[in-house]
Amino acid sequence: MTQQAEPAVTSPPAPGPGKESDGRTQQRPLALRLLARPEVGVFLGAVAVLIFFLITAPAMRDGSSMANILYQSSTIGIMALPVALLMIGGEFDLSAGVAVITSALTASMTAYQLSMNVWVGVIVALIVSLAVGLFNGWMLVKTGLPSFLVTLGTFLILQGVNLAVTKLITDNVATDDISNMDGFDQAKALFASSFEVGGVNVKITVVWWLVFAAIATWVLLRTKYGNWIFAVGGNQGSARAVGVPVTFTKISLFMLVGFGAWFVGMHQLFSFNTVQSGEGVGQELIYIAAAVIGGCLLTGGAGSAIGPVFGAFMFGMVQQGIVYAGWNPDWFKAFLGVMLLGAVLINLWVQRTATRR
Repeated sequence: MTQQAEPAVTSPPAPGPGKESDGRTQQRPLALRLLARPEVGVFLGAVAVLIFFLITAPAMRDGSSMANILYQSSTIGIMALPVALLMIGGEFDLSAGVAVITSALTASMTAYQLSMNVWVGVIVALIVSLAVGLFNGWMLVKTGLPSFLVTLGTFLILQGVNLAVTKLITDNVATDDISNMDGFDQAKALFASSFEVGGVNVKITVVWWLVFAAIATWVLLRTKYGNWIFAVGGNQGSARAVGVPVTFTKISLFMLVGFGAWFVGMHQLFSFNTVQSGEGVGQELIYIAAAVIGGCLLTGGAGSAIGPVFGAFMFGMVQQGIVYAGWNPDWFKAFLGVMLLGAVLINLWVQRTATRR
């Protein structure tokens, strides 16, 4: 009986050099590979929002208006960066907003009530802010509780302490004016000064924002610590099994959030000379939303430092663009909600596209 030829002989020719036939990412078009980057979607969204407001709010075309938008974005973006790193590491911090006020209150009351140089208050505030982050991280790793519960408790503690201690020490809900104290001018130059670019007044926080973003990007992409952040956010058990110091990474990420709270708190103090003890509530959601809009997943293990920069920029544009357009500012939160939901849906689509075979 004649033996039939094997089908393998007539199989299609193998793909050319450098090509794969299994549907991996390398085979996909360049556009899809770019969209798989977490920061690309928010960049395109930021461009769309900018064009929209440039058309509907002509006042935004002025250089001073754009400088004001960048300033508003920077005060959000400086805190959104460490919050984003923490989210990439698989956790988030609900106490970040009130921690900013805790830092500012500590610096102000230490300097004024003890009649000391304001730099003493700045240093004490840094220690307190890092201690809050240390406490959050330590509670998380020692108890195994979700970061939602740990930081919700810290949020409530700090909110009550901020108000109660301020009223106890100052007999008021706000701190005293420290603008005439020793060291104030030097501290203001570092945290709250401004400079001119082409006749436009630009706040120093814009520069710090971009510097911190560059440092965070370098850390994530070029250092062992950056690999640890992605590892503990992706799979904590596997990360520990291959030698990643999970406890150190988690605690240090919470302390980075504390550092960000300290820096923004110092900016608020030296911008306005005094601090209201009840402020900061709700800001933590803004920071988390900026990170989510920037491509950071709530489940951890994915994201970038550049994405939250554009996320914060979108917040600044919407916040100021509504005012420049002459619309009712009550619509601001509605716009933020639309942006957040849109960003989550885009991130979901990008994630599915990147993993599609």
